Amino acid sequence: MSDEESGGPGGLPRRRAVALIGLGAAACALVAGVGLASTRGDASPADASPSEAAATAPVAGVPDARAVEAVLANRATAVREHDRARFLATVASAPAAFQEAQAKVFDNLTKLPLESWRERYEGIEPAGPSRSPAVRVSLQYKLRGFDRGAVARTRHLTFAPRSGAWVIVGDAAGRGLRDDVEIWDGGPLSVRRGRNGLVIGDAPGLDGIARRLDAAVPVVTGVVGSDWPGRAVVLVPADPAMAAALVGDAQNLKEIAALATVAPSASGGRGEDRIIVSPGTFGRLNDLGQNVVLTHELTHVATGGARDGRTPLWLIEGFADYVGYRKAKVSVRSAARELSREISADRVPAALPGRAAFEGTSPRLSQAYQEAWLACRMIADRYGERELVRFYRAAGRRSETAALREVLGVTPARFTAMWRDYLREELR
Repeated sequence: MSDEESGGPGGLPRRRAVALIGLGAAACALVAGVGLASTRGDASPADASPSEAAATAPVAGVPDARAVEAVLANRATAVREHDRARFLATVASAPAAFQEAQAKVFDNLTKLPLESWRERYEGIEPAGPSRSPAVRVSLQYKLRGFDRGAVARTRHLTFAPRSGAWVIVGDAAGRGLRDDVEIWDGGPLSVRRGRNGLVIGDAPGLDGIARRLDAAVPVVTGVVGSDWPGRAVVLVPADPAMAAALVGDAQNLKEIAALATVAPSASGGRGEDRIIVSPGTFGRLNDLGQNVVLTHELTHVATGGARDGRTPLWLIEGFADYVGYRKAKVSVRSAARELSREISADRVPAALPGRAAFEGTSPRLSQAYQEAWLACRMIADRYGERELVRFYRAAGRRSETAALREVLGVTPARFTAMWRDYLREELR
């Protein structure tokens, strides 16, 4: 059974935005999300007409699963065949505003290189006596040439009986039910495909992002090696609220230019990497800053940083900044100017930054990235870039302490002392 045909877990995982890049080491010093496949993954209900679905749909109580599946299969067929009329026929009984929103969704879907797109019935959500029943739907899709497996997102649709059949009459807005947002829920989409990336969004500047992504891939591969797909999907919403919704987890994007996230897998596997560009902050960066940020986030994609719960966060972020700055012609003091001011005032940090220092609301967010970057830069300077990569991988397999001893031959205390001396040397 393919990923598109297999069911997801009972509770679909949420995106986890670990890979943050704020206006810190990679940003503050530099301020100036085609045709559709014809393959079919649905069973025979995909060809059921609305009238055939009505003939088998009981109308008492809650929506019948078979009737709902038939409606959802019609929607999948319509998306696959670019049949706008057929898609909108599935919401013809809904209010005009919902029909209009669904029309925009359909138009956006036709612009994406979809290998598959389908909705699966998952169950009925409790509803009040005066409300139409809400159906929990698993929306599963796969981007051709980029996704290894299908992505699963949770949506809710409301159904009501009409002329002996259950039909879609809206969504579950206002009921406290959580829908996972996707890039096609925003404004009219544009899609740019470069050599190594797919850039999707309704914001300006997609061509430039595609070019930067193409340039960043060989830089990342030159450090981490070729054991990764060498491509990425970048989502660029125009609305900051949409960017925050795509990230999920109530992430504060005010000081964040871009993030690497993981979209949950329909089969419960590794999920699919996405880079979300935060439009306001990213747009304030100059050319160099945008290059650094995208290379940083692409490094997270290459190393699995957004799904890594073992490697210390300072190392995940510092390593990504190390790769991001590898080809950048900028001085250390310029790139780490906030930290440089502190070091010049003899305020040298006592320890490497912890996880909380990388939260979007951290008062020393910029300094945390700069401290982490310079720790990785020190390793590359004194031990070589290959040893930095080896240390990064060892820390993820074992522990930070074990990796320090095994790869660098030092204790944590000794490494911290070396790093503090390095900060003084580079920034005073």
